[in-house]
Amino acid sequence: MDLMTVNGKQPMRLLALVAVMGLLAGCEEGPNMAFLQPKDKAETPAETSKSTKLVERDVEAPDVFDVKEAALWDGRPSLGGVWVAHPDVTDPERVIIRNPTNGKFVIGALFRREREIPGPRIQVSSDAAQALSMLAGAPVELNVTALRREAVEETPPADEQAATTLDEADAISETALDPIAGAAAAIDASEVADGAAVQLASADPATPLVTPKPAAAAAAQPKAKPKSSSLSKPYIQIGIFSVEANANRTADQMRNAGMIPTVFSETTNGKPFWRVVVGPAQTSSERSALLGKVKETGFSDAYIVSN
Repeated sequence: MDLMTVNGKQPMRLLALVAVMGLLAGCEEGPNMAFLQPKDKAETPAETSKSTKLVERDVEAPDVFDVKEAALWDGRPSLGGVWVAHPDVTDPERVIIRNPTNGKFVIGALFRREREIPGPRIQVSSDAAQALSMLAGAPVELNVTALRREAVEETPPADEQAATTLDEADAISETALDPIAGAAAAIDASEVADGAAVQLASADPATPLVTPKPAAAAAAQPKAKPKSSSLSKPYIQIGIFSVEANANRTADQMRNAGMIPTVFSETTNGKPFWRVVVGPAQTSSERSALLGKVKETGFSDAYIVSN
């Protein structure tokens, strides 16, 4: 077959392949490129830090607050999500509220009860009453215990560690690569790209050729980080909710009022809950103004938190 009659492409492909083969042959006695080879597993020190990880979790703190008393929901709807109020409280706390009569519990906020009225000392919000299956006007004995965030080391189960080890082994496994096939594929890809560029240019000469970024490169673009603050407690907590839709509805209300809300999804003792906060404030005066704005929207029990 006359090689010069195949549109001029076949000789170029053969020449490129011959050049690649020549380069590979010349590299047989070339420099040692050991840095391109996978490292011997025996040379890699064992990383004991991968066997444990530092996690934060809520732990009960009965020394901070712990009561078991009769509680009452007066039947009126309330704002702020899940909360209870007690006259012995000094500062707002995050608490776990249990109903021993039916075994239900929920995570919520604890506030100081300002008004002394006859009846049970624990006042319950409408959301808390719903989560604990309390009836309006029917006192129920509740157990309210403060929670504290604690950092602990957690060791994953043995099967999870084995799965991680297998994943790492798969990630560094050596795969044989045919350099000739690779070179041919690269040439084909180049020709396809050139052909696509020609078609695009012929379709609309005025349209500039734009080379799209690889997906990996786009994913590597840094994401915007939340604004930091020098305050130890730069956020205002609106409420704690046992229903995600209620938390999102409250966040929308804050957003409509010109504030920037954040909804945190958390779990304690297997029970999910959602916290709504606004902020962060950059100065004490800004935080005070933000707290006042939140209370103007009707959330009079809002208070400052660290995050």
